[in-house]
Amino acid sequence: MLSINKNIDNGKAVFCLEGRLDTITAPELEKSLQESIEGVKSLTFDFGNLEYISSAGLRVILAAQKLMTGKGEMKVCNLNETVKEIFEVTGFSDILTIE
Repeated sequence: MLSINKNIDNGKAVFCLEGRLDTITAPELEKSLQESIEGVKSLTFDFGNLEYISSAGLRVILAAQKLMTGKGEMKVCNLNETVKEIFEVTGFSDILTIE
C-alpha cells in the first residue's frame, strides 16, 4: 500500500510517500504526478516513510526526472538504507539529486 501526500505551492511540489512503491502502487503515483506537475519548477520526493521501491517505482521516478529536465529541478530526500541501496545498485544514485 502507498500513501501519497502532496503539497504544491508557488511552483514547488513536494511528494511525501509512505509505504511501498511497487507494481501495484506505481500507476497511482504516475497519475498523481501527471495531474499536478504542470507549472512546477521544483519537484521533491520525500522518501522518509517509503519502505520499498521496485523497478516499476523506479520507472515512475525516472519518468518524473525526464519531465523535469529543462523545466526545473528534481530531488529525492530522506532515503532509508533499503531504498538507498536499491538506488546505488541500479545506478539511480548517479542520475538523481539525493539529499
